[in-house]
Amino acid sequence: MLLIDSDGRNLGVTPLDRALQLARERGLDLVEVAPEANPTVCKIVDYGKYRYQLEKREKKQKKPSRLKEVKFTIQTGEHDFKTKLARIRGFLAAGDKVRVTIFFKGRQIIHMGKGEELLKRVAEATQDIAKVDQDPVTKGRTLQMLLTPLPQKGGKGEEKEAQVRGQTV
Repeated sequence: MLLIDSDGRNLGVTPLDRALQLARERGLDLVEVAPEANPTVCKIVDYGKYRYQLEKREKKQKKPSRLKEVKFTIQTGEHDFKTKLARIRGFLAAGDKVRVTIFFKGRQIIHMGKGEELLKRVAEATQDIAKVDQDPVTKGRTLQMLLTPLPQKGGKGEEKEAQVRGQTV
Protein backbone atom coordinates (compact mmCIF):
# COMPACT_ATOMS: atom_id res chain seq x y z
CA MET A 1 0.00 0.00 0.00
CA LEU A 2 1.05 3.58 -0.67
CA LEU A 3 1.44 5.42 2.65
CA ILE A 4 0.93 9.15 3.21
CA ASP A 5 2.24 10.81 6.37
CA SER A 6 0.08 13.07 8.58
CA ASP A 7 2.00 16.03 7.12
CA GLY A 8 1.08 14.98 3.57
CA ARG A 9 4.50 13.51 2.70
CA ASN A 10 4.59 10.39 0.56
CA LEU A 11 6.33 7.56 2.48
CA GLY A 12 6.18 5.22 -0.53
CA VAL A 13 4.93 1.67 -0.77
CA THR A 14 4.91 0.18 2.73
CA PRO A 15 3.71 -3.18 4.09
CA LEU A 16 0.58 -3.11 6.26
CA ASP A 17 2.41 -4.18 9.44
CA ARG A 18 4.96 -1.36 9.11
CA ALA A 19 2.21 1.21 8.37
CA LEU A 20 0.22 0.18 11.47
CA GLN A 21 3.39 0.34 13.58
CA LEU A 22 4.16 3.90 12.34
CA ALA A 23 0.60 5.00 13.11
CA ARG A 24 0.73 3.57 16.66
CA GLU A 25 4.10 5.23 17.34
CA ARG A 26 2.61 8.62 16.50
CA GLY A 27 -0.63 7.99 18.39
CA LEU A 28 -2.71 8.35 15.21
CA ASP A 29 -4.91 6.13 13.04
CA LEU A 30 -4.29 4.43 9.69
CA VAL A 31 -7.09 5.38 7.27
CA GLU A 32 -7.67 3.86 3.85
CA VAL A 33 -8.17 6.92 1.62
CA ALA A 34 -8.39 5.39 -1.87
CA PRO A 35 -9.19 1.66 -1.77
CA GLU A 36 -9.79 1.45 -5.55
CA ALA A 37 -6.31 2.80 -6.42
CA ASN A 38 -3.48 0.45 -7.31
CA PRO A 39 -1.66 0.30 -4.90
CA THR A 40 -4.20 1.18 -2.20
CA VAL A 41 -3.59 4.61 -0.65
CA CYS A 42 -3.58 4.90 3.15
CA LYS A 43 -2.95 7.93 5.32
CA ILE A 44 -1.77 8.34 8.91
CA VAL A 45 -4.20 10.83 10.50
CA ASP A 46 -6.32 11.56 13.55
CA TYR A 47 -9.53 9.79 12.44
CA GLY A 48 -11.90 12.12 14.33
CA LYS A 49 -10.34 15.19 12.75
CA TYR A 50 -10.37 13.48 9.33
CA ARG A 51 -14.11 12.71 9.59
CA TYR A 52 -14.83 16.27 10.72
CA GLN A 53 -13.00 17.70 7.70
CA LEU A 54 -14.85 15.34 5.32
CA GLU A 55 -18.23 16.31 6.75
CA LYS A 56 -17.33 20.00 6.57
CA ARG A 57 -16.31 19.64 2.91
CA GLU A 58 -19.53 17.75 2.08
CA LYS A 59 -21.71 20.40 3.76
CA LYS A 60 -19.92 23.12 1.83
CA GLN A 61 -20.56 21.31 -1.46
CA LYS A 62 -24.24 20.76 -0.66
CA LYS A 63 -25.93 24.08 -1.07
CA PRO A 64 -29.42 23.72 0.31
CA SER A 65 -31.92 24.35 -2.46
CA ARG A 66 -35.02 26.01 -1.15
CA LEU A 67 -38.37 25.55 -2.81
CA LYS A 68 -40.79 28.46 -3.04
CA GLU A 69 -44.37 28.21 -4.26
CA VAL A 70 -46.44 30.81 -6.10
CA LYS A 71 -50.16 30.13 -6.55
CA PHE A 72 -52.46 31.29 -9.34
CA THR A 73 -56.05 30.66 -10.41
CA ILE A 74 -57.31 30.85 -13.97
CA GLN A 75 -59.07 34.10 -12.99
CA THR A 76 -55.85 35.85 -11.91
CA GLY A 77 -55.91 39.38 -13.35
CA GLU A 78 -53.14 40.94 -15.44
CA HIS A 79 -51.80 43.15 -12.64
CA ASP A 80 -51.76 40.27 -10.15
CA PHE A 81 -50.06 38.11 -12.78
CA LYS A 82 -47.28 40.68 -13.21
CA THR A 83 -46.87 41.03 -9.44
CA LYS A 84 -46.60 37.28 -8.94
CA LEU A 85 -44.25 37.03 -11.92
CA ALA A 86 -41.99 39.62 -10.28
CA ARG A 87 -41.97 37.50 -7.10
CA ILE A 88 -41.07 34.40 -9.14
CA ARG A 89 -38.20 36.27 -10.83
CA GLY A 90 -36.97 37.44 -7.41
CA PHE A 91 -36.97 33.91 -6.01
CA LEU A 92 -35.13 32.60 -9.07
CA ALA A 93 -32.56 35.40 -8.88
CA ALA A 94 -31.91 34.40 -5.25
CA GLY A 95 -31.19 30.84 -6.43
CA ASP A 96 -34.42 29.24 -5.19
CA LYS A 97 -36.50 26.72 -7.08
CA VAL A 98 -40.09 27.82 -7.69
CA ARG A 99 -43.19 25.65 -7.93
CA VAL A 100 -45.91 27.43 -9.89
CA THR A 101 -49.34 26.09 -8.93
CA ILE A 102 -52.70 26.75 -10.57
CA PHE A 103 -55.74 26.00 -8.39
CA PHE A 104 -59.05 25.10 -9.99
CA LYS A 105 -62.05 25.98 -7.85
CA GLY A 106 -65.40 24.27 -8.30
CA ARG A 107 -66.32 23.84 -11.96
CA GLN A 108 -63.17 25.62 -13.19
CA ILE A 109 -61.58 22.18 -13.54
CA ILE A 110 -63.16 21.87 -16.99
CA HIS A 111 -60.94 24.77 -18.15
CA MET A 112 -57.64 22.90 -17.77
CA GLY A 113 -56.42 24.46 -21.04
CA LYS A 114 -56.50 27.97 -19.52
CA GLY A 115 -54.27 26.76 -16.69
CA GLU A 116 -51.81 25.24 -19.14
CA GLU A 117 -51.73 28.53 -21.10
CA LEU A 118 -51.02 30.43 -17.88
CA LEU A 119 -48.11 28.13 -17.01
CA LYS A 120 -46.79 28.48 -20.56
CA ARG A 121 -46.87 32.29 -20.15
CA VAL A 122 -44.92 32.04 -16.89
CA ALA A 123 -42.33 29.74 -18.51
CA GLU A 124 -41.86 32.10 -21.46
CA ALA A 125 -41.58 35.15 -19.19
CA THR A 126 -38.84 33.51 -17.09
CA GLN A 127 -36.92 31.62 -19.79
CA ASP A 128 -33.98 34.06 -19.55
CA ILE A 129 -33.30 33.19 -15.87
CA ALA A 130 -34.92 29.77 -15.42
CA LYS A 131 -35.61 26.45 -17.06
CA VAL A 132 -38.65 24.24 -16.64
CA ASP A 133 -37.43 21.40 -14.43
CA GLN A 134 -40.77 19.61 -14.26
CA ASP A 135 -43.35 20.00 -17.00
CA PRO A 136 -46.94 20.80 -15.96
CA VAL A 137 -48.44 17.95 -13.95
CA THR A 138 -52.03 17.56 -12.75
CA LYS A 139 -52.41 16.68 -9.07
CA GLY A 140 -56.05 16.57 -8.03
CA ARG A 141 -57.51 20.03 -8.53
CA THR A 142 -54.12 21.65 -9.17
CA LEU A 143 -51.75 21.99 -12.08
CA GLN A 144 -48.08 22.36 -11.12
CA MET A 145 -44.80 23.21 -12.84
CA LEU A 146 -41.30 23.45 -11.33
CA LEU A 147 -38.82 26.15 -12.38
CA THR A 148 -35.09 25.93 -11.63
CA PRO A 149 -32.74 28.91 -11.89
CA LEU A 150 -30.12 28.81 -14.64
CA PRO A 151 -26.49 28.75 -13.43
CA GLN A 152 -25.09 32.24 -12.92
CA LYS A 153 -22.26 33.29 -15.21
CA GLY A 154 -19.17 35.41 -14.44
CA GLY A 155 -20.88 38.36 -12.85
CA LYS A 156 -19.04 41.71 -12.70
CA GLY A 157 -16.83 41.01 -15.72
CA GLU A 158 -19.85 40.52 -17.94
CA GLU A 159 -21.50 43.69 -16.64
CA LYS A 160 -18.43 45.77 -17.51
CA GLU A 161 -18.17 44.16 -20.92
CA ALA A 162 -21.84 44.90 -21.65
CA GLN A 163 -21.44 48.51 -20.54
CA VAL A 164 -18.48 48.94 -22.85
CA ARG A 165 -20.63 47.74 -25.75
CA GLY A 166 -23.27 50.31 -24.76
CA GLN A 167 -25.76 47.86 -23.26
CA THR A 168 -27.08 47.73 -19.74
CA VAL A 169 -27.39 44.48 -17.90
